[in-house]
Amino acid sequence: MKKPTLVIGVIGADCHAVGNKVLDRVFTAHDFQVINLGVMVSQDEYIDAAIETGADAIVVSSIYGHGDIDCLGLRERCIERGVGEILLYVGGNLVVGKHDFVDVEHKFKQMGFDRVFSPSHDLEDVCELITTDINNKLTNNRPQPEEVV
Repeated sequence: MKKPTLVIGVIGADCHAVGNKVLDRVFTAHDFQVINLGVMVSQDEYIDAAIETGADAIVVSSIYGHGDIDCLGLRERCIERGVGEILLYVGGNLVVGKHDFVDVEHKFKQMGFDRVFSPSHDLEDVCELITTDINNKLTNNRPQPEEVV
């Protein structure tokens, strides 16, 4: 059976590399094939890599707080490029200032992300959730994003 493939990287002008390396190691240890684009990744670079590798998911990281700006329109861009059904995940310090994570999660789900992870989310749980989502998608039982009010 083919390993699930994840395209990962740090979006926009964010150059924080340590968390990206941690994610790479954790995902690799959990038997994912990881395509790590590094830091300062554009939306099209994620999409290009996903298309080229037949990736199952794109995992976007942002630590510097501008993820809400950098990620705007990513789902729409995926649709335009022919990979509109790809699983999209985002995590990190996604907005500037102190905000209730429920509000941050709501904002990113409105943008089309399947799951939104806080900076403190347990990485074992992240791996389990991504694995479950990919398996569900492969069996045509893709989880629908939670109802956004």
